[in-house]
Amino acid sequence: MWHLLEPLHAVLYYAPEAFEEAAALGYEVGERWPRLLRVAGRPAGRARRHQVASAFYSFNPAMVAEHVPAAWEVASPDDVLAARLRGVDRAYRALFGDVLDGPELSRAADLARRAAEAVHVEGRPLAAANAELPWPDALHLVLWQAATVLREHRGDGHVAALLTAAQPADSGVVRGDRRGAPGDVREPRLDPEPVGRLAPTPRRPGPVGRRRDRHRRGPRAAREVETMTDRLATGPLAVPRRETPRPNSRSCSARCG
Repeated sequence: MWHLLEPLHAVLYYAPEAFEEAAALGYEVGERWPRLLRVAGRPAGRARRHQVASAFYSFNPAMVAEHVPAAWEVASPDDVLAARLRGVDRAYRALFGDVLDGPELSRAADLARRAAEAVHVEGRPLAAANAELPWPDALHLVLWQAATVLREHRGDGHVAALLTAAQPADSGVVRGDRRGAPGDVREPRLDPEPVGRLAPTPRRPGPVGRRRDRHRRGPRAAREVETMTDRLATGPLAVPRRETPRPNSRSCSARCG
């Protein structure tokens, strides 16, 4: 399901229309990752750097500190959220054309919204922030916002899975989420000199085979994390299948006339 939802959401980070809207607000748009921090983190309001680094988990806090909270002084949260929707609106119109007015998109928006409204946001800060936003009127923007809520719901669950598997934010498993990112985004979170002075991390008693540095197990650890992530994300996706279709305005008027 992630492979279906992510392209719907991710136009925000790649479409030239989104770049233009951000530039019109006064933001520098030459680098992808600072731009992602602004547009993806903005639903949380004027979040501070530790809040943003916590929610994004694998982003280097030093890089986050370069752009947060300074980015919040360029434009207000409401202005950024409005620009975000304008950029997606323009990008979707360019990508989909007449499909935006068809029954398939209407059905997709309806199903995605039902799923998004069913998410549990406990312990999921980015999903909660996006779920708080009002729903747009245009159906293609409803589809985008629903995909965004579900995407961040999965992402927050992914962080929980990484923590459960004892994967530090600079491990190979986590860095695999950021392929293509520049080094300053995913470099170790501690400077080399202090690391040398740190005492070894105490190990809990137990069989060595079960306790051995789980973040070094490579592909096996990655598979375990992805399996748990998928499991944590499935709940809302079952809701549209269980519920009966919502009546559209035309059928409702016919019955209620």
